[in-house]
Amino acid sequence: MKNRIPFFVFQILFLQLTSMVFHRLLALNRPLIMGVVNVTPDSFSDGGFYNSPQKAVEHAKKLMDEGADILDIGGESTRPGSQSISVEEELNRVMPVLENLANSHVAVSIDTSKPEVMKQAINAGACLINDVSALRNPKSLEVVAPFNHVHVCLMHMQGAPVNMQENPQYGDIVTEVRTFLEQRIKCVEIAGISQERIVIDPGFGFGKSLQHNFMLLKKLDDLTALNIPILIGISRKSMLGMVTGNAVDQRMHESVVAALLAIIKGARIVRVHDVKATKDAISIYSAMQNAV
Repeated sequence: MKNRIPFFVFQILFLQLTSMVFHRLLALNRPLIMGVVNVTPDSFSDGGFYNSPQKAVEHAKKLMDEGADILDIGGESTRPGSQSISVEEELNRVMPVLENLANSHVAVSIDTSKPEVMKQAINAGACLINDVSALRNPKSLEVVAPFNHVHVCLMHMQGAPVNMQENPQYGDIVTEVRTFLEQRIKCVEIAGISQERIVIDPGFGFGKSLQHNFMLLKKLDDLTALNIPILIGISRKSMLGMVTGNAVDQRMHESVVAALLAIIKGARIVRVHDVKATKDAISIYSAMQNAV
């Protein structure tokens, strides 16, 4: 009987390959576009539109065709006032989608705060854990740390989704967000996650008032001193609608402008619903920057 290579060896090689995709993207000297794939019935912008695996995969492939560099798959809404769902329900929503997309030519991210979901997503090929709770659950650190090929996104949030918008208060929003992110970076490094695996997110709309959000955007470049890639998620959020008066499904123009302003201020990754429009805007900005 011929010797056969164990399956886990192929799995390790596959996971390392998916990691190389994300490493290569971060090495490029251009902003990256993360396309939003919500497999939920209640997300603030597109809840219910793609809440079956087939619809979600079709939407993800459309985002890839439009130029997404990363696909961020989420099965639990984190909109203000949202309630948590069970691990089983979240897995049932995201795993069929993730397994279908893991072999694609783009990096795949899982938007979750549950260590059980993180583990299964990593085994299926996810190379980025996008956690709104910044891996504050010790079990999450235990799950993610051993996988050297997996990156993490640490986001700032005051409170929890169910109550975060109930009168958020800060002394100095920029300083407090920066201090929190510095502390989380140190904590995950102590847990064994090296700095090159870390991305940070100031958490627009997560426990912030309108003024807090726009002050963060105005001074986003203050966070670049941390020397960690910055991811921002402003797309279609209420902070934009409060300024323009547009309904959530009519906020493409302001979302594109906000993403471009964030890039100018130092953002490395923009998480968006409208991939093509954002990519076109970035192309114009890049052409101007590269003019000689």
